Amino acid sequence: MSDASADKADRYIETARRFAAEAVAPHAAAWERDRRAPREALEAAADAGLMGLLVPEEQGGAGLDLFAMARIMEVLAAADLAFAFSLVVHNNLAGNIARNGAPHHREAHLPDLIAGRRIGAFLLTEPQGGSDAANVQTIATKTEIGWRIDGEKAWVTSGSHADLLSIYAQTDPVAGHRGVACFLAAADAPGVERLPAYAMLGGHALGAGGFRFDGLELPDSALFIPVGRGFSVAMQGIDLARVNVAYSACGMLRAGLDAAIAFASQRALFGTRNTEKQGIQWILADAASELEAASALAAKAGAALAAGDPEGRVLAAHAKKYATRVAFDRLNDCMQVMGAWGLTHDHPVARHLAGAKIAQYLDGANEIQNIVISRALFGSAA
Repeated sequence: MSDASADKADRYIETARRFAAEAVAPHAAAWERDRRAPREALEAAADAGLMGLLVPEEQGGAGLDLFAMARIMEVLAAADLAFAFSLVVHNNLAGNIARNGAPHHREAHLPDLIAGRRIGAFLLTEPQGGSDAANVQTIATKTEIGWRIDGEKAWVTSGSHADLLSIYAQTDPVAGHRGVACFLAAADAPGVERLPAYAMLGGHALGAGGFRFDGLELPDSALFIPVGRGFSVAMQGIDLARVNVAYSACGMLRAGLDAAIAFASQRALFGTRNTEKQGIQWILADAASELEAASALAAKAGAALAAGDPEGRVLAAHAKKYATRVAFDRLNDCMQVMGAWGLTHDHPVARHLAGAKIAQYLDGANEIQNIVISRALFGSAA
């Protein structure tokens, strides 16, 4: 990374830090309490320049790479994972359109996505498939005027309020994943039914929900990623998201560790300050060590993917699996240090603990990461 690129990335990270402190952290507990996805905060993020991070400057975006974007999401996730991940998905789609879209796709969609006038969503997962991303049963049928889409998508980030849908659909069931293509459609188009948002353990700022398609008619111009490339492009987006999830897990754990240290510093039990108790010291020291290891692995994965290194996919799987596992386990320890007070919304640890569990499912459950890693291991052995 050149000095100019590094300086630009640092400026955006500082912008994200201010935005998180002013527009996310003060409201995250209320979003969760009200089970609300805050569209107004996404629009404010656009005003701060955080909605076109992967779009080149000549197309109106920030022109950052995924490594810089992941560092920004670490800052935002330290305030609220759910909000940060909705930005990951939106930026991922905008960057995808910038890289792979035809001129009419870029002209029609990028200005509104960057300005926050439209919120983007990634529709791959289906109710019957879960983490089996290749199990696409939403059907795209060729018609005289374009395409007809029928099927259902689940676990769509920003599903409750998204405007622009990138729909991965099967054009030829016999071809398996090679028959998958991607289409861009408006969420309010005839034939689209927005399903209710999920009530979850936490993370309601995700606005996670589903869509059902019953005779959605699209023109040929709506075909975004052609047959034969749809699945591979989806996997590239998932690799990018996994690195962002790893960084986000580190952000949550860092915030939880800071909260536990601050709380312990103010408490004294049985005549001794809590910070002087070796049991508490060692619990938080272990959390700090594992945070350093997770951060280093996330940085290695981010640098590899940004550089186009073929090892990036496997490193992203390592980073996502390890960082989310560490975050969940060690945030649980941070909560234990705080006692029952850690359960309350007066502190962010409970929200981050729920976020860490959610992160274990985002862009493939951690067991799916083991599949990616095992294929690399045994492929090398073979």
